[in-house]
Order: sequence, then structure tokens, then C-alpha cells
Amino acid sequence: MAEQYEVRRFKPAAKDDPSYPASVAWMRAVAFGFHDARRSEERVDRGLEMQRADGRVMTGVYQTGPVAEHALHADIPVATFGTLDKTLNVGFGRLLDTRLVTAVTVRTSHRRRGLLRRMMAEELGLARQEGLAMAALTASEASIYGRFGYGVATSEQSIKVDTSARFVLDHTPAGSVEVADPKVLLELAPLVFDRLHRLTPGSIGRHEFYRQFASGSISRDDGEDTKVKVALHYGPDGAVDGYVSYKFGGWASTPYTMEVIDLVAATRAAYLELWQYLGAIDLVERVTWEEAPVDDPLPWALKDPRCVDASASRDMLWLRILDVQKALAARYYPVDGRLVLKVSDPLGLTGGTFALDVVRGAGVVTEDRDAEVDLELDVAALSSMYLGGVHPATLAASGRLHEKSAGAAFRAAGMFAVERPAHCLTHF
Repeated sequence: MAEQYEVRRFKPAAKDDPSYPASVAWMRAVAFGFHDARRSEERVDRGLEMQRADGRVMTGVYQTGPVAEHALHADIPVATFGTLDKTLNVGFGRLLDTRLVTAVTVRTSHRRRGLLRRMMAEELGLARQEGLAMAALTASEASIYGRFGYGVATSEQSIKVDTSARFVLDHTPAGSVEVADPKVLLELAPLVFDRLHRLTPGSIGRHEFYRQFASGSISRDDGEDTKVKVALHYGPDGAVDGYVSYKFGGWASTPYTMEVIDLVAATRAAYLELWQYLGAIDLVERVTWEEAPVDDPLPWALKDPRCVDASASRDMLWLRILDVQKALAARYYPVDGRLVLKVSDPLGLTGGTFALDVVRGAGVVTEDRDAEVDLELDVAALSSMYLGGVHPATLAASGRLHEKSAGAAFRAAGMFAVERPAHCLTHF
């Protein structure tokens, strides 16, 4: 089957580059795979410009044999795979360089031919060779990536917030909120997000799309989004430490609803005071947000926590450890101790038996085949518990982790804990 296909890797090209047609064809293939509307040439060029800013790499699988008459041309890839590098907050302010996987598609007529496995294995192998210890993705389908060693590390939820007279926050403002021109986020959004990123376990550094999208400079389809509005939070020192980007759901909605596009707050006060602002918007009685944290402080700060209707809790960030020793050594551990992990890896990148010895928060990791094992698990389960977002006892109860010594799962929970609930605000 391999002789029927060729894998090509290239960087997104500008219009004057000879590889520009290949970049456009790759973008079209991704849009087709995700059922997106056909975008204008201008919007495709904007997309390529953002991808160049991110330093992305495009991978495509192309037919080398005859193509059926009237079918899509061989220059359009039958499978796509995109990558870029950002940092992952692994707790206590530590940032780990991570290979992000995105734009994964396989054309329906070319499935079950090993194309996804080939792309994934090759790309993860390259990332490990380049010295990276972690890969990450956000999955459109939850059943695909476990077999490649990915495990769910963070979750998110959708919320509908009743902002009628019931909405009363038990909070004394420490700063102020002001309305701003949405375009100020082109400059401010990365700065505010960087502060949040360094404080939040599970956070992934953002790509170029976010500042453009939050500011209304682009929409998910074509052109600008002229409905976008923006409010900024100013801390006691007068500096901007939070923002919310939002838009009105339309007069046909019942009740009248504001939709949060992006809400980034680098302080507790900024988060609550931006919600105070949203709750006070005239004529509106509901605010929705699709990317709220599962451990959301908002209900706890309300006089009536039932103002928040949370639903559709779902997996968000999936992690895939590429090098167990490097990944474990990169973390800070709040509890000292020793843990021996026997790790299996379906792709053969980083399996083995590893002893983690923690003294004063620093972990020393050694490969020791003869050590008495405490926990036996696959790399996906280890990736899930890496940020403290999934309790090892839960993994043990599901059969994803096997406790070989009494109390090892509880001990692991203490060692892998992080300073605040893991959450990721970056889709990619």
C-alpha cells in the first residue's frame, strides 16, 4: 500500500513562492475534512500568513498512482497533518516545549489504509529526535487518539449564565472595567494571555489565530466579524490584566444572549469583575461561554450559584509523552517520595520501567528494569495523570492503571498534584 502514496512535508508559502499552490491545496483539503465552507482566496491567504507566523509545518499524503477520472487531482492531499511548537505549563510556572498536532484529516475514500498511523508515527518520532518530550492535540473525535498514546489531560464545559436580577456576585471590585475598540486586542491579547499562561497548569501557548479572532479581525469563515465587542479589566496599578471579547446572539434569541468569544483573566479579581461587567449589560439576561473551566470559581462567587447552568463537560487537551525521563524530570513535585512506573508504549517511543525519586520537589528519573514496580500503565494513562487533572485512583478503577503496591495510586496523586486545577484555553 505504501507505494501508492507519498508523504510530503513543507512550510506554508506566500503567493510569490513556487510552493504556494501546494499550500493552498493543503488548506483546501483540511477545510474539506472538517466540513468547512469553501473560503475566499483572501481568507486562505490570511490563513497561510497566520500559519507562517506560527512556524507551522504542513504534511500531506499524496496519491502516486492513477487517479480516477473526474476525481480530485493528485495535487490535493488525501490526508493532512499539521504541526507547530508551543509551550505547555506543567505546573508551578514551569513551561515545557511541546509539539502540537493539528489539522489531521483522511479523505473518506482513503481510510483504513494506515495513512493516519504512518503520519502520526513519523511525526512523533521526528519530535522525539528533535529533543521534545511532549506532544499535544485537541480532538474532534475522542475514539481516535488513545491508540497512539494520547491521554485526556484537561476538560472544559459549556455554561449558560442567568444574568437577570438573580445574578449577584459576592465580590468587592479591586479594579475597573472599560469598553475598548476590539482592535486593541491585536496588541494586548498576547500580553494578557502570557500572564495567564504562566499561572495555569495545562495552558498551551497561543497561536496567531487567537488575537486575530478575539479582536474580530477575522471570523471563522470569511472577512472580519463586525459584531465583536471588547471590555478590558484594569488592575489596581492601572495595567490591563484581563479582557473579554463577546458578541450579541441576536434579537431572535430568547432570552437575549451575549456569547463570550474569549475571556482571559490573569488575576482572580479580573475574572470575577469581567463577569460582573457581563452580568450588568443592559437588555441581556443570559451569557454563554463554550470554553469555561470545569473547576469554575464563578458559581462559588455568586449569591445564587444556580445562575450557572453547566453542561457538555468534555475532553479538551490530550497529551502524549514522547520521552518519559525528560517529561518527568521537567516537573516540580509538591510531595517527596519514590514511585516506580512500568510504562508501555504502542508506538515504541518511550516504554520501560522508570524510577521517579523526588527530593525537595526535584525529580530524578532513572530507567531500572529490576526495580519493584508500583504502578503499571500505558503512556496514555501516564500522560493523563501528568498534570494532576485525572486522579490515578480513577485510572485504576477503570482498569487503565494497575496498582502493584498498596497505596501507590494515592501516593502518585500527591506527587503529581499541581497548584491549581489544570485548564487549557487554547484550541488548535
